[in-house]
Amino acid sequence: MRKLKITELNRIHPEDFKKVEKIPLIVVLDNVRSLHNVGSVFRTSDAFLVEAVYLCGITAIPPHAEIHKTALGAENTVDWKYFKNTLDAVAELKQKGYLIAAVEQAENSIMLNKFEPENKKLAVILGNEVHGVDQEVMNQCDFCIEIPQFGTKHSLNVSVVAGILIWEIFNS
Repeated sequence: MRKLKITELNRIHPEDFKKVEKIPLIVVLDNVRSLHNVGSVFRTSDAFLVEAVYLCGITAIPPHAEIHKTALGAENTVDWKYFKNTLDAVAELKQKGYLIAAVEQAENSIMLNKFEPENKKLAVILGNEVHGVDQEVMNQCDFCIEIPQFGTKHSLNVSVVAGILIWEIFNS
């Protein structure tokens, strides 16, 4: 077994990335404070052709060296938009016909392993590392997705959640 060289991976050029058809998914970061998490979400979004990332509240925006350190340039390929208030992002997404899902532990949440996304435009909201998705934002969501967990910890890192979620939606 031999590791492939970067030149053998047949990746598309950054200019071509903008023209490639994306999956109808927007990832919304609700007050995510870690720039490494933000960069990781960009990088995963690039890998699986996510339509856009919406950055809200205290979430940092590119260009930023700490985002770039993890994103490795994906912050320049993936479309993004900043909103001072996450509720404004949700209102815009609803107006554009997106179903809105918080990713959170909540009453009546749908476990990710039971979630069957329809072929509709979807926006998923990932929350702050300590407080999760703001309750006011949750109140505006169409439903909530939860990733089942079986260990002693009560949460996963935001970037890990993004990776699991985006992969599942990409494969559906």
